[in-house]
Amino acid sequence: MKKNILQSWHNQWPTIRSTETLSIDKGVIDQGAFNAIEVEPLFNSVNKATTIAGQAVLYRSLTQPLDSIVDIQDKQEALKEIQGNPAIRDNLQGIVANAADKEKHLYTLFFGEFLGSMGSAKDAKQIEGYGYKQYQRGIRFMLELSDAISSSTDPESTYLKSIFNKINSFSNSRIYALMFGPVYNTEKGFKTKQERKGDFSPASIFKPSIFKPLLISSVILGAWIVSQVITYSIPGLSFSIGGMAGAIVAPLLLIYFPIVGSYDRDNCIIPLRNAFKESQELGDALEALGQLDELLSFIKYSEEYGSEMVLPELIESAHHKIKLSAVKNPVLGMQNKAYVANDFVLEKDKLVFVTGPNSGGKTAFCKTVTQVQLLAQIGCYVPAESAVLSVADKIFYQAPEISHLDDGEGRFGTELKRTRDIFLASTEKSFVVLDELSEGTTFEEKMESSSNVLDGFYRKGNNTLLITHNHQLVDVFMNKGEGIAKQVEFSNEAPTYRLIEGISRVSHADRVAKKIGFSKQDIDKYLADSKG
Repeated sequence: MKKNILQSWHNQWPTIRSTETLSIDKGVIDQGAFNAIEVEPLFNSVNKATTIAGQAVLYRSLTQPLDSIVDIQDKQEALKEIQGNPAIRDNLQGIVANAADKEKHLYTLFFGEFLGSMGSAKDAKQIEGYGYKQYQRGIRFMLELSDAISSSTDPESTYLKSIFNKINSFSNSRIYALMFGPVYNTEKGFKTKQERKGDFSPASIFKPSIFKPLLISSVILGAWIVSQVITYSIPGLSFSIGGMAGAIVAPLLLIYFPIVGSYDRDNCIIPLRNAFKESQELGDALEALGQLDELLSFIKYSEEYGSEMVLPELIESAHHKIKLSAVKNPVLGMQNKAYVANDFVLEKDKLVFVTGPNSGGKTAFCKTVTQVQLLAQIGCYVPAESAVLSVADKIFYQAPEISHLDDGEGRFGTELKRTRDIFLASTEKSFVVLDELSEGTTFEEKMESSSNVLDGFYRKGNNTLLITHNHQLVDVFMNKGEGIAKQVEFSNEAPTYRLIEGISRVSHADRVAKKIGFSKQDIDKYLADSKG
């Protein structure tokens, strides 16, 4: 069973990035693909969530995307229901907005550090006094969330129903009853009102307040009895009310506050908060809040993107397929009317070569396609006029990582190991992007190694997209009738960022060198100036 976000925090202060990618053989994306696809900037663009729970759920979705078409379609239906019903959307936005303002109280109760009665809290991670205020605010947050959902109209979509059910299950749980009160503190532990029925064993009722009228009255009564005894024992001595308060009641109350406060903190508040933190139902309810916020985040992202957004049409297929019309990069295209859209189809061909000079947009386009695939598999909108794709069991992206060279292997060996791991883990339903192959060796060896690797992927049956400058390699496969060739377009030596048919056979290295001020002319000028 997947951990809910409360469990993922491991009894530590809540963090948004609390989920890690799975290993290459278990997850849809591994850490290498996560880095290469640039999921962090993608998260920052999509993240419109307002609660910590919502942001943590969204981050987890991107690190561990869904691989079930049914689960993804259920999230899509929930989005359609929210967008199609203003009353539901307004209600959910109100619930999430209230939670965003108050969830910190729950985290302070759960993870805050007690400073003692004399300490002064400097931030939300510290609890001053005996914790009564933090306890009250924390449980109030969960009770209000429960009440808000129970008073809401039941949704129709399966995913929204599951979210509501999680919170309603918490409302019917023992932990909810303890939060709602009264809490009976017995020799056998805490008991709810329902559990106390028919139980006549001694118990005290925990009230989250230092002021306990019955106990204070008992102190005053005890002081009065003591004063009467003293008066009786010493003839001629008498106590006025003020005298009794000053001589007996005040000292007793000075003892009363630290004793009662410390007892409640150590024997009630801390044990109760530990029980709350361990509650599956409470964790699931907090998770459900995060899921609601994530759905609203998707909608806000689609509305704020600035170009057409669609929910992808998901299809069943024996091998991976993708068909995009006027697709834009989910990060770079945001609020960028000038961003160039492209079409992309990869269905029966299974192998696409993307060629072209540097800075032409090859890598940006390939990241666009993989980011769109990833967004589709978390149930999110994508920037395109239309998108039809199958669910990939693996999304791989291999990019050069010079800083991670294996000792003794060099660049060629390091990258070949990564390629091998991807090949072994991929299936017909996988989507693989390779940014160059067999770097760090001779041209002849590069040709042979790259041909062998691509032939293996092609025969395995998954969709593979290769970014390359090596047009000779592309020719080999075109002559065999395997795959399709695309190139980035240039006009007057400037990139148009459009993807067109064909193989690029030109280099714009000199253009790039001039752009950054390191062409032959720049070098000659520097040497001439330095001698002069």
